[in-house]
Amino acid sequence: MSIPLFKGTEVERLRLAGQAAAGTLAFIAERLAPGVTTGQIDAWVREDTARRGGKPSQLGYHGFPASVCTSRNQVVCHGIPQADEQLVPGDIVNVDVTTCLNGFHGDTSATFLIGEVSAEARHLVDVARRCRDAGIAVVRHGAKLGDIGAAIDELARAEGCSVVKEYGGHGIGHQMHGPPHVSHVGQRGTGITLRSGMVITIEPMVNLGRPGIRMLPDGWTVVTADGSLSAQFEHTILVTREGCEVLTRLPAAASRILPEPEQTLGV
Repeated sequence: MSIPLFKGTEVERLRLAGQAAAGTLAFIAERLAPGVTTGQIDAWVREDTARRGGKPSQLGYHGFPASVCTSRNQVVCHGIPQADEQLVPGDIVNVDVTTCLNGFHGDTSATFLIGEVSAEARHLVDVARRCRDAGIAVVRHGAKLGDIGAAIDELARAEGCSVVKEYGGHGIGHQMHGPPHVSHVGQRGTGITLRSGMVITIEPMVNLGRPGIRMLPDGWTVVTADGSLSAQFEHTILVTREGCEVLTRLPAAASRILPEPEQTLGV
C-alpha cells in the first residue's frame, strides 16, 4: 500500500485535527488527580471531543469499547477505561487521544504523574518524553525510517530503559492507522525514505524493566511481561523539506497545563 503525501488544504485540515486532539488531552490534564476514575476520563474525552466538533477515532475501532486509551503503571498500551478504576497517588497514567475532525485524524498522548511518585517512575516518564523528542528530531525529507527507531532506542538504552518492539507509530491522515509502520527500534540508514508531505506518529513505549510484553484476556490491554512500569508520549508529525512540523503541539500558553516530567497532578 502506498504512503499518501498531503499538501494544501489537506495539511490545514490535519493541523486542525491535531490541534483538536491536543486540546482535548490538555483538557484532561487539567482534571487528573487522585480519585478520578479512568471511566471519568473516557466521559470527559467524549464530551470535549464533541465540543470541538470531532469524534473520538478510537471508539469502535476494531471493536474497541471506549473513546480513549488509559494505560496505568505496568500497562503498555490500549488500556480500557473502567468505572471502578481509580487513580491513586504514585500512579503514572498514559492518556491516548485520537480525534477525527472533518475526515482527518490527529493522534497524541502523554503520561502523567499522579501525586507523589517514585524516583524510578519519574525517571521513566522523563526518558519516554525525551525518546519521543529524539525520534522527532531526526525527521526530515530524505531521512530513513530506521533513523527514528535508532535515535529512540539509543537514548532509552543509555538511560537504563528498554523500548517495546511489537508496537510502534503509524501513518495517519484520512485513516487513523495506515502505512508506514514506524518502529521505535531500528538501524540508522535503513527503511523507507521519508518524503515531504508524509504524516506519521512517533509514540515510543518505554519500559523501566525488560521490553517483553503480554496481552490480557480482554484482547486489548498490553502489559509488561515482568510487571515493570511503562510510559509513552506521542505526537503526530508532518514531514517537511526543512525537517518536520508537530501537528499536535499546542501553542506555548496552552501547553503549560500539560505537566513537565517533574510535576505532579493532585495531592
